[in-house]
Amino acid sequence: MSIKSDLEIAQEAKLRHINEIAAKLDVSEEKLEHYGKYKAKLPLSLIDESKVEKSNMILVTAITPTPSGEGKTTTSIGLVEGLNKIGKKATAVLREPSLGPVFGMKGGAAGGGYSQVVPMEDINLHFTGDFAAIEKANNLLAALIDNNIQNPKHSLGIDPRTVSWKRVMDMNDRALRQIVSGLGGKTGGFLREAGFNITAASEIMAILCLAKDLEDLKEKMGNIYVGDTFEGKPVYARDIKANGAMAALLKDAIKPNLVQTLEGNPAILHGGPFANIAQGTNSIIATKMGMSLSEYVVTEAGFGADLGAEKFLDIKCGYGNISPKAVVLVATVRALKYHGGQPREELKMPNPEALRRGLGNLEKHIENIQQFGLPPVVAINKFVTDSEEELNIIREECAKVGVHCALCEGWEFGGEGTKELAEEVVKAAESCTDKYSPIYDWNESIEAKVEKVAKKIYGAGSVVFQPKAKAGLETIKRLGLNKLPICVAKTQNSLSDNTKLLGRPEGFKLTVREFEIAAGAGFVIPITGTMLRMPGLPAVPAAEGIDIDKDGNITGLS
Repeated sequence: MSIKSDLEIAQEAKLRHINEIAAKLDVSEEKLEHYGKYKAKLPLSLIDESKVEKSNMILVTAITPTPSGEGKTTTSIGLVEGLNKIGKKATAVLREPSLGPVFGMKGGAAGGGYSQVVPMEDINLHFTGDFAAIEKANNLLAALIDNNIQNPKHSLGIDPRTVSWKRVMDMNDRALRQIVSGLGGKTGGFLREAGFNITAASEIMAILCLAKDLEDLKEKMGNIYVGDTFEGKPVYARDIKANGAMAALLKDAIKPNLVQTLEGNPAILHGGPFANIAQGTNSIIATKMGMSLSEYVVTEAGFGADLGAEKFLDIKCGYGNISPKAVVLVATVRALKYHGGQPREELKMPNPEALRRGLGNLEKHIENIQQFGLPPVVAINKFVTDSEEELNIIREECAKVGVHCALCEGWEFGGEGTKELAEEVVKAAESCTDKYSPIYDWNESIEAKVEKVAKKIYGAGSVVFQPKAKAGLETIKRLGLNKLPICVAKTQNSLSDNTKLLGRPEGFKLTVREFEIAAGAGFVIPITGTMLRMPGLPAVPAAEGIDIDKDGNITGLS
């Protein structure tokens, strides 16, 4: 029997008009800004703080990801279907996909199988233009900086050597990481080293996802640190009068997007920062909107609990004054076997011994969630190659550490396959009476905050700050930004900063290479290992398999 692709399943679905989806949230069609029949923007006026406090927010995270993929977004969407199946009013609140992974290696971010958000092609491609608007706002600031340097009569005296702001584009393109701009003589601007980041790693993306409203967005963009003058005075985006025009470009992008799941339940998509180089969560605005309109909101944070979940709790929840009622930790048999040393090409073969060796990774992520004072629920995302013996090994491990777990079969059966998980999540949410406890106090020094995350969350034994990082710490202190939270840039493939250390590494040295300052977003970025903010394409990119026929039918998206 042939298995249908995600795209085939999505294209066969009978979509409901977006007005019908909005009605499930008690939102009238007059309040929608329609983007065709199946997409709409939601006004910020729908946020009601009194309702936010009463809603149950469920955070979905995962063990350390592997090349096989764990299905976190699929589980999130499936859980929403399951919650609605058992009579709860639930909405998915997720990030928007970046074209980098869509055309690169990871694929899209609309879920999979029978746990998807639709229209899948639109969501994975240009959607409602939010990423394009973020890109334009970012690049407008870059152009204004260069223009200010170029024109002596209208100049702030910015020292080009201190400018670290880069242009962005929503594509993997390693050739643009480091470039030289300003070639062409006097009319071409000042010659200087420059480069591109991917749009999802832009500080503008981070700001959009942490802003409270349009006014706050404009203020945050004004706080972006541009560089220093020749006299050593800091220059911010507001000093070159950039933030007003930047905010104007984002007047629509700040509004969350309403779509639907395959089973016709509401899904709100907004923002898309990566979790290994940014905070990895959708916007505060979208999350609060979902919480204003639903009894349960299921949201996810990128990659493992050491990255997206830690940043969700230590950054987003701090700024948004929100707290999850439970955390779903997605695990798969094949991922745990990979962490136990089984080669990727053999993961479909039963191997209980490798699975047991890999359980340390699951144990560490369970501990991480418990350190925040939140109840974890392990979701075993089932694949057809999983043996019952292997599934029971995970169940036994969860029972041993006193954590509830449930089988998740959302990919194959949609909401029918996630009702068990939904029941466990409701139990956990109803038992949670306290707010989360952050890993560190924002008032601590930057060094102390890095060490706490490294030792408590990653399992490091020590932290090494290289000379460039130490110089960055001095700049952070000079600018008065040492009380900001931290957003660690670290590989997603290991709990450590070394991609080759699988399972549960302990006692290692975490090396901080340098710091980047995101004063507008409201955090500083310790960069570890060899992290890059502009990915490259793999040897065989996914783009090679994507096509469109004469009738406009797209194939090859995943």
